[in-house]
Amino acid sequence: MKTHTLSNIYLPKDGIRKRVSSYDPTGGNDDRIYIKPNETKTIFDVHTSGLIEHIWMTELNEGDKEEENVLRKVLLKIYWEDSKFPQVLTPLGDFFGMGHAMSKNFVSAPLQMSPENGKGFNCFFPMPFKKAAKIEIVNEGDTTLMLYYYIDYEEVKFDEDILYFHAYWNRKLPDPNFDYKQYKTRQDFQFSGFNKDGKNNYVILNVEGKGHYVGCNLNIDNFNKEKEWDWPGEGDDMIFIDGDENLTLRGTGTEDYVNMAWCPRQVYSSLYHGIILGGDENWKGKITYFRYHILDPITFKKSIKVTIEGGHNNNRNDDLSSTAYFYLDKPWENNKKILAVEDRLPLKY
Repeated sequence: MKTHTLSNIYLPKDGIRKRVSSYDPTGGNDDRIYIKPNETKTIFDVHTSGLIEHIWMTELNEGDKEEENVLRKVLLKIYWEDSKFPQVLTPLGDFFGMGHAMSKNFVSAPLQMSPENGKGFNCFFPMPFKKAAKIEIVNEGDTTLMLYYYIDYEEVKFDEDILYFHAYWNRKLPDPNFDYKQYKTRQDFQFSGFNKDGKNNYVILNVEGKGHYVGCNLNIDNFNKEKEWDWPGEGDDMIFIDGDENLTLRGTGTEDYVNMAWCPRQVYSSLYHGIILGGDENWKGKITYFRYHILDPITFKKSIKVTIEGGHNNNRNDDLSSTAYFYLDKPWENNKKILAVEDRLPLKY
């Protein structure tokens, strides 16, 4: 099957272009669907061989209002073939590249939030399937959701083996009993200790199977009230491949993993890495990074565990969340449940 880029767009393709959208079947302008509180609606249910190439969505609550934290209250689920469990299970906003129940204009190759104010959600990750695909939206908010969407796909047969697209969301809430006084100095808090095995690291992804990891968005909420230097980075990425307990891949710091330098706060987007939110003064508050391994996917044959320290040696106590994107040779039958809606919401200071 041919994959098009700008350089070969002139080559013919064998597939048949299809689209499922929220258009008004009466020919009117009510081009949306309505999802009541605690209701699940299927927006895509196709039984053929195909390739989803683009998903666009936007949302608003009924009455043209925006419910607080709605992007963490609404869930996206995607199922491949005849799977009982979703291979994508994430809050809606996090899936499209940004946490904290926020939207903001940014650009990357696979994911984009577009004007106005980042409310145009776009995904360009290719998603192949051989027999069937289903997409559901779950409204766990308090008011009716109005959802607009396009799902552009090709009906196409695959001559080669395929890997199935997945997305996994995780969050680690701060420990309310954490005692900053255990560190004698600020220097100790930021830099003391030794971490050789990554045992207490934050887990971005832990999965068995064959495939490749293609990146994540990483969200930090630094609610620490200390006035001293409070950079929440210095967390080394540590990636264990195929059961290697000796650390297959080891990095040098949070900002280094996302291809930045020197404790950045400047907002920046590129095709494969960026900062959507840089935090407030002294890196307080909300931060969002992304790093997508599109040109350098991290392959594995049996398993992969992707982790990162929460500050050097996991000395910090921030609110961490992430969405990992990866491909597997078969749909992941993951029966883990996502956090309850009240545990997905941003913390109040």
